[in-house]
Amino acid sequence: MSKFISVGKILNFHGIQGEAKVGFSKNQADFFLSLNEVFAKIQNDYKPLKITRSRLNKNFAVVKFDGINSINDLLPLKGTLLFVDENTIRENLEEDEFLIDELVGLEVVDLEGTNLGFIVGVSNNGATDLLSVKTKSKKISLVPFVKAIVTDVDLKGKKVTINNLEGLLE
Repeated sequence: MSKFISVGKILNFHGIQGEAKVGFSKNQADFFLSLNEVFAKIQNDYKPLKITRSRLNKNFAVVKFDGINSINDLLPLKGTLLFVDENTIRENLEEDEFLIDELVGLEVVDLEGTNLGFIVGVSNNGATDLLSVKTKSKKISLVPFVKAIVTDVDLKGKKVTINNLEGLLE
């Protein structure tokens, strides 16, 4: 069974020809515009929607789906989340990019291999991604996901090595 990952949401209609205003994750415009197909989650079913054209308009995409030619065709889909197959995302990842669910749960160690805690989440502050690390003292510290600090991500070994600068983890 395929695993689906959310890439956007149908916010509203755009014009009267059945085009949709679609919101998507920050910094993912190029990826979203490259898609040919998405899946709309309707109840517990994933319905494929072929994208015939898409373009950016301010902070959202304007998308035309095959077979949706009017506002009336689109209105039942308003508010629907859009997904792609996990493999579609993996094919578009850069060398140093990871899926959040791959990182959550990984052990965090320092350069000497000492266990410091584990990753409980990933967020973004607008400038960079941040790893939420739960330390042995049960506190959660935010670690910038940058090369100078996160020196290695070993998915097979299930650990992330960080340069534990003084004051980084409390």
